[in-house]
Amino acid sequence: MDIYLFAIFFLACCGAAATGAMFPTGPWYERLNKPNWVPPNWVFPVAWTSIYFLISFAGARVAPLDGNAYAMAFWALQIAFNTLWTPVFFGLRRLKSSLPIMAMLWVAVLGCTITHLQLDLWAGLAFVPYLIWVTVAAALNLSVARLNPDQKPLEPSKL
Repeated sequence: MDIYLFAIFFLACCGAAATGAMFPTGPWYERLNKPNWVPPNWVFPVAWTSIYFLISFAGARVAPLDGNAYAMAFWALQIAFNTLWTPVFFGLRRLKSSLPIMAMLWVAVLGCTITHLQLDLWAGLAFVPYLIWVTVAAALNLSVARLNPDQKPLEPSKL
């Protein structure tokens, strides 16, 4: 594995992670009705840090391989939807509008898992925790949207 490729992929992940710092959960999120199975707050940074290391590893393993076009396209797609979801859900507080983004993220992560597995076993396996986590996150997103039907989104001018 090329350490420079790993660093490039990890920097892309850091860009996605920065949205979490820009749009923190805060009191608004704490007041929302959530399902009783929501993970404790400390789990989220641990999970995301682990996932970002794993998918950077996966991208660095697959990037130099022949026939990687679909894998790299899915990698780019998942990081784009990953980056977009946080400002929509936490920034604009658009619980329902974040659902299609989450669905596309799930599809992109599934695409990454499949295409990376086709090229490199370890790279594909590195996406499995992400696929599981995004499945949980999608269920949580849907549950929170359903449990808070009257939640008013923020207008961009009020950010």
